[in-house]
Parts: sequence; C-alpha cells; structure tokens
Amino acid sequence: MLRAMPDPILPDLLQPGLALVFCGTAAGRRSAEEGAYYAHPGNLFWRTLHAVELTPRLFAPAEFPLLPALGIGLTDLAKHHMGNDDELPRGAFDAGALRERIERHAPRVLAFTSKAAARAALGHAAGYGLQPERFGQTQLFVLPSPSGQARGHWDLGPWRELAAFVRQP
Repeated sequence: MLRAMPDPILPDLLQPGLALVFCGTAAGRRSAEEGAYYAHPGNLFWRTLHAVELTPRLFAPAEFPLLPALGIGLTDLAKHHMGNDDELPRGAFDAGALRERIERHAPRVLAFTSKAAARAALGHAAGYGLQPERFGQTQLFVLPSPSGQARGHWDLGPWRELAAFVRQP
C-alpha cells in the first residue's frame, strides 16, 4: 500500500514559461506559520527583490502568489520540513525532486538563495553568481542568503547581477 506524502510546508510556485525561480533550503518557522515564503521580518528577500527591480513595488510575503505574473517562481529543497538548516533532519533535502521539478517547468534561471541551498542541490560547494552547470536548459545562479541569520555574509552585488542577467533578452 502506498503512503501518501504529506502536503508540502509551502506550495511550489512553478509553471512553464517563468524567467526566474528562487530556491531556498526549507521554510523557516515564521514562513511555515504564515504560509508564505521569506516571511520573517528580518529576512531581506522581499526588500531585495524590489531594490534590484525584479518587482515593481515592495511585496509582502503573503503576496507571493502574485509573482508568476512577473515571471518569477518559488520553491525549496525541503518540501516537508521546516526550520533552520541546522534543525532539519538528515535527508530533508530532496535534490533529485528539485531537479525533476525544474527540468519539467524549465525556467530560464534557477537562483539558489544561499550557498547552503546550492551545495545541497549541486552536491558541491559553489561561489556566488552564474554556475557552469545546468538543470536541463535552466541556468543556475547562487546568491547570498537574505536571512537575518546570515547578515554577516550579506552582499547585494550578486542579487544585482542576477537581476541584470534576467533582464537580458
């Protein structure tokens, strides 16, 4: 008898034709409670999207379902676990399932919102910026984490580079 998978903590925001999909590791506690990506007030994700002009205005986390109209999607590596990376059980990240979802929907760019997410998905450490490998036709990009807990590593530069790259025809 097959056991049904539990519902994901946060739903994927994926569809064909997206220019850009952001991928984090897992929903944080605040995001899980609110049912919205990057919901903690200390997280810079939404402010950064607006600052680098990927969104025309500052979106609230609860407005994440509006992003596909702008060509942007969202997903994460751990669909069934929440919390900080160091709180997640071994095996929480499903890199194979992520790759399948990305190859199926084929966004132009998949941007990992931390080096930890990139390492978990790629199987090796990666620097910031455009990566040499791809998932199918999708180009891969690594960004500094917008999490308040990673503030010591924050750099808006790679986010600006991503925005410029996505705007290229």
